[in-house]
Amino acid sequence: MSSEILDRMSAIVGAKNVITDADAMVPYLKEWRDLFRGKAQAIVRPASTDEVVALVKLAAATGTTLVPQGGNTGLVGGQIPVAEGREIILSLQRMDRIRAVDPDSDTMTVEAGLTLQKAQEAAEAAGRLFPLSLASEGSCTIGGNLSTNAGGTAVLAYGNARELCMGLEVVLADGRVWNGLRQLRKDNTGYDLKNLFIGAEGTLGIITAAVLKLFPLPAARATAFLAVPSPDEALALLNAAKAGAGGTLTTFEILSRTGLDFVLRHASGARDPLSEPSPWYVLMEVCAQSASGLDEAVETFLGEALEKGLVTDAALAGSLNQRNDFWKLREMLSEVQTYEGGSIKHDVSVPLHAVPAFIARASEAVVAMVPGCRPVPFGHMGDGNIHFNVSQPVGADKQAFIDRWSEVNQAVHAIVSEMHGSISAEHGIGRLKRDLLPGVKDPVELALMKTLKATLDPQGILNPGAVV
Repeated sequence: MSSEILDRMSAIVGAKNVITDADAMVPYLKEWRDLFRGKAQAIVRPASTDEVVALVKLAAATGTTLVPQGGNTGLVGGQIPVAEGREIILSLQRMDRIRAVDPDSDTMTVEAGLTLQKAQEAAEAAGRLFPLSLASEGSCTIGGNLSTNAGGTAVLAYGNARELCMGLEVVLADGRVWNGLRQLRKDNTGYDLKNLFIGAEGTLGIITAAVLKLFPLPAARATAFLAVPSPDEALALLNAAKAGAGGTLTTFEILSRTGLDFVLRHASGARDPLSEPSPWYVLMEVCAQSASGLDEAVETFLGEALEKGLVTDAALAGSLNQRNDFWKLREMLSEVQTYEGGSIKHDVSVPLHAVPAFIARASEAVVAMVPGCRPVPFGHMGDGNIHFNVSQPVGADKQAFIDRWSEVNQAVHAIVSEMHGSISAEHGIGRLKRDLLPGVKDPVELALMKTLKATLDPQGILNPGAVV
């Protein structure tokens, strides 16, 4: 790339916002799980939609490829350029303004670089709830959440990021701006274009702002950490809780004893909430709009579940600190696996009824393939999304284990496909799973995806190498 192009980019965003120093670029080029390390010509940090437009027009005129990036918390490499170092990373973190909060219409208009946590805080300050919740919410951004159609822990009640977005502002590959920042809950004037860009991982256009859907703040919340005999009882408990827990079931997370042991071993301050170990656990949360009666209703429900054998022990959070302690056990699950050596990851979903069978069959398959390996299934049982991770055998060679990634993936994904599930429930495709699509997508569907890419980005300048 000529220095002239970088000079022209500097003129658009200011010289200090074009980063070319190798050390300063490192945080943008390394994915946190260390699966991807990239190369780029520069990191360019626009502060407005107009600056993004100018950069994209320059890229289109010069054939420069751009990789949009939010908080760099993605798990499939979609935000990391891995070609030959020719790309420019377009970091949107400076675009972090809250343009409007409208409690009357239950909406909030924000820019793409705003962190999820700040969006949550802005909604709460207005007496509203923005329910998207992820472990990385302090650093992930709204643009990244929408570009990957993030899920998180509240999908059961509120849906994925797609369901929480009412409108978008998008810069197209030729520099045009689609202003779709609508606050309308009903709009049937043709195609719903926003859904082309949500989940597209920056390959069809660059999301620069969004209208988010808000909800009333819950007046009461009950959080329980439960021991269950197996995923079968967890599924029965889920179905019972949907109807009889005394409020809206917002969270239903499952984790194994293996995963909990990892957290207790490696996470500072983590404590087992229950007196006796159990093979499986559920973290359940119920919300209500009435300030009284929820804890009593949940206690009654759990008592009935204990009598039926669906639950063998239970702890109901009696304070905010105790609730946070329960959540820490769930949120640290991904991080602590690092301390146990190599971990082969799967982000999959199956129909709810198939979750117990999937966990059993996948666990049996990977242990047969790699004797001594430790399956660590956990995640959002309430919506059928299981993070089926596999930790290396104790004392095994880490690299030799990781070298079997593709082989283990194939075995797990084959079970997912047989159960009519998805090999990417909420993390996206990125670069990690791109080559897997021909084996799992309907051929017509895959052809339509490629047609969309060719139509909206004919020069291939937006996030080349990702998704399709």
